[in-house]
Amino acid sequence: MAIGHLDSKKIVMIDTNGFEIILASGSPRRKAFFEEMELPFRVQVLPVKENFPSGLDGIGIAQHIVRKKAEAFLEIIKEKQLVITADTVVWHQDKFIGKPQNKEKAKKMLRSLSNSTHEVITAVGFLQNTNWETLHEVSKVCFGPLTNTEIDAYIKTGSPLDKAGAYGIQDPFGMRNVTFIKGSYSNIVGLPVPQVLKKIQEIISKN
Repeated sequence: MAIGHLDSKKIVMIDTNGFEIILASGSPRRKAFFEEMELPFRVQVLPVKENFPSGLDGIGIAQHIVRKKAEAFLEIIKEKQLVITADTVVWHQDKFIGKPQNKEKAKKMLRSLSNSTHEVITAVGFLQNTNWETLHEVSKVCFGPLTNTEIDAYIKTGSPLDKAGAYGIQDPFGMRNVTFIKGSYSNIVGLPVPQVLKKIQEIISKN
C-alpha cells in the first residue's frame, strides 16, 4: 500500500479515520498526485469501456465515464472504503477529443489545437458503499502556432499517445507551446488536486 510522500526525516500523512482509499486509475500522473497529497492509498483498476452516449458535452462525458468506472466496484466495495475514479477530456470547438488511438490521430489532434484555446475537463467520482459524489473542474488552455516539424518530433517520443488531447502540459512540448492557461494547472495534468483533497477530507470527517 502506498503510504504517502517519504523524505529523509519523516512520513507525513492525513488521518483517514479508518478509511481505505482506493485510486481506481492506472495513470502514473494521478498516482504521483496522490503520493504528493500524502494520503495512504492503493491502486486498483477494473476494466471498463470508456464509451458514452451521443449528445453529451465535455462535462457530461467526463461525468458519465467516472460513473462507469465506479459502477465496476459496486458489488465489491466494503464499508469504510472510498473508491476514487477520474477521467480527463479535452473539449474543443464543441467536440470531444480523447486519447489518440495512433500516431496519425495524435497528429490530427495537435493540428486542430494549434493557435487556439480549448478546455480540459476532469471529473472525479467518490464512491462509498452507501454514497456517491462527483466534482469536476474546467481549465482553459491556449496553444500558440504549432509547426508540423515540432508536432512530428513530439509524436516520435510516444508521449502523446496516452494523453487526452495528445499532449501533456508538463512535457517539454507543452511548456514550449502553451501560451496561456486559466484555471487549475494540476487539473490539466489529470487531477484537480486541491478540490480532490478537500472532498476527501470532507468525506472522512463525516464518518
